[in-house]
Amino acid sequence: MLDSCKLKSACNLPFICNKKINAAGTSNAEVPLADPGMYQLDITLRRGQSLAARDRGGTSDPYVKFKIGGKEVFRSKIIHKNLNPVWEEKACVLVDHLREPLYIKVFDYDFGLQDDFMGSAFLDLTQLELNRPTDVTLTLKDPHYPDHDLGIILLSVILTPKEGESRDVTMLMRKSWKRSSKFQTQSLRLSDLHRKSHLWRGIVSITLIEGRDLKAMDSNGLSDPYVKFRLGHQKYKSKIMPKTLNPQWREQFDFHLYEERGGIIDITAWDKDAGKRDDFIGRCQVDLSALSREQTHKLELQLEEGEGHLVLLVTLTASATVSISDLSVNSLEDQKEREEILKRYSPLRIFHNLKDVGFLQVKVIRAEGLMAADVTGKSDPFCVVELNNDRLLTHTVYKNLNPEWNKVFTFNIKDIHSVLEVTVYDEDRDRSADFLGKVAIPLLSIQNGEQKAYVLKNKQLTGPTKGVIYLEIDVIFNAVKASLRTLIPKEQKYIEEENRLSKQLLLRNFIRMKRCVMVLVNAAYYVNSCFDWDSPPRSLAAFVVVEDMLEDEEEEDDKDDKDSEKKGFINKIYAIQEVCVSVQNILDEVASFGERIKNTFNWTVPFLSWLAIIALCVFTVILYCIPLRYIVLVWGINKFTKKLRSPYAIDNNELLDFLSRVPSDVQVVQYQELKPDPSHSPYKRKKNNLG
Repeated sequence: MLDSCKLKSACNLPFICNKKINAAGTSNAEVPLADPGMYQLDITLRRGQSLAARDRGGTSDPYVKFKIGGKEVFRSKIIHKNLNPVWEEKACVLVDHLREPLYIKVFDYDFGLQDDFMGSAFLDLTQLELNRPTDVTLTLKDPHYPDHDLGIILLSVILTPKEGESRDVTMLMRKSWKRSSKFQTQSLRLSDLHRKSHLWRGIVSITLIEGRDLKAMDSNGLSDPYVKFRLGHQKYKSKIMPKTLNPQWREQFDFHLYEERGGIIDITAWDKDAGKRDDFIGRCQVDLSALSREQTHKLELQLEEGEGHLVLLVTLTASATVSISDLSVNSLEDQKEREEILKRYSPLRIFHNLKDVGFLQVKVIRAEGLMAADVTGKSDPFCVVELNNDRLLTHTVYKNLNPEWNKVFTFNIKDIHSVLEVTVYDEDRDRSADFLGKVAIPLLSIQNGEQKAYVLKNKQLTGPTKGVIYLEIDVIFNAVKASLRTLIPKEQKYIEEENRLSKQLLLRNFIRMKRCVMVLVNAAYYVNSCFDWDSPPRSLAAFVVVEDMLEDEEEEDDKDDKDSEKKGFINKIYAIQEVCVSVQNILDEVASFGERIKNTFNWTVPFLSWLAIIALCVFTVILYCIPLRYIVLVWGINKFTKKLRSPYAIDNNELLDFLSRVPSDVQVVQYQELKPDPSHSPYKRKKNNLG
């Protein structure tokens, strides 16, 4: 909270004090008062005592509103579960006329419902002595119940007149206050009037993932749940999920954090009831002061006053810049830290926390030549850095097409095949942020310690857009842990764009699918040519191989089963061909599967190709040393007892998990770096290679 005395010193406006008013309201000198509208009232809201209880637990969540002339000029923060709150908040209010009293109203904050009235009082400004601090004790009353004791509010106030020649500055301050007082609890300094005022200290990014076992509110035993979020006076509402007790929202919201020490996010779950008042399902809170910054936290919150849980991802990002000049130098402290990280992911620590695969540091330095998103020909750019479900933001650089962020982020790598996504947006307070550009960088393609210019791409990552971004990235990982992690399912990304029907995309997926089918057709022609003896040596070799493969009659039955499975799959595709989006997605999945097999043998990702070769060699040695029936027995026992040993384990296929890490042809194009314009050649520097 800004100190009002700082505001007064910043104003530095002379004032006329020719008349003093005592407590009785009588004049000490017959000298005219200063011009109307030229008074500054500095208020310090101290505390409350013995306030009224409005909640079920015998407490309240009080906050105070100050009004002059029917207009709200200041609102305090909320003190949770306290009947003797201590605020110690300061505000500077510009007063038009002393005849208008200052009204004080106290309310009990109740998220999702109407706040409860806790009492009111007023202060007669004509009774204040000019230029003198005055302690005021106000007794709260309810006009409908005048006999009820609702407690007291303690204030300190100073009334200062301003001289007429500064009216323009005062009016400017008054207009700025009227615009902003509704949305923030901080007082404005005069210097804030000459620039865009942004007093928030950070950003709270919330991803609403899902609800589990929510309370049934409808007669059919289900609910139509949605969730409301509130931080201070900022509010968000999720979409409604019809007829479910386990909704999957996958929505993301950003709050501005105005308090240095954090705040409390109130969360309530509701059931949508058409034509009636929505039913309350439950509530929970997130205390931001208990969460570390620059880190994504996955929270599973029990709903109070209801049933079930809500699963959230919460990330706190500071708005202040972080200087990276010192981080670019191999100082002694940096070298020690680097050695600790290298030791942490050394080959000797293979079985220590298998989920912790590696360490990633991203330095978002600056951007150049960005797209102009505002009518002024400028933009208010900020960056979002994402690694799977971890999402961190930079601060916003206002009115600039060549912003410098100098922000450093660190991530724990759970999968070395993840892709780092850096997206540049234009901040727009009235609407959602405007997209300016994006880059996607596979972790395995990163060159450590190199400051590099990346050409920004469009949303689909298929072509360039205006601007480049300068990044410096370091990756350290344990290769053995990364290899083992390749054989288990990929981490699900909670926020992804929904697939929409696109004629161009449908045609592209059809062409990709056609290529894969043609490979199979050509292979069939090749096999058929062997039976026709077009090439006797080739046919003879094929005959010998087939003889070996057909020694066991059961092999033939297996092939028949596979053929029938293929026919069944094709029949399923024909059955759902009217659902265009489904067909589009199926074509993409099948084409991607074929392309991933091809790209494994094409060495598109050398790490994965080498891993496949090593795995085949190891499997060959095992088959040579151990009879196949024992291997099948162990494999079958493991598969059948997996759910018994771990009921919540995800069923998986190691081969498919491996192929899911290989990029398809579309992803290869998306991850391909575009060459920057020669005018954007960055200053490159090499550090010691970390990995």
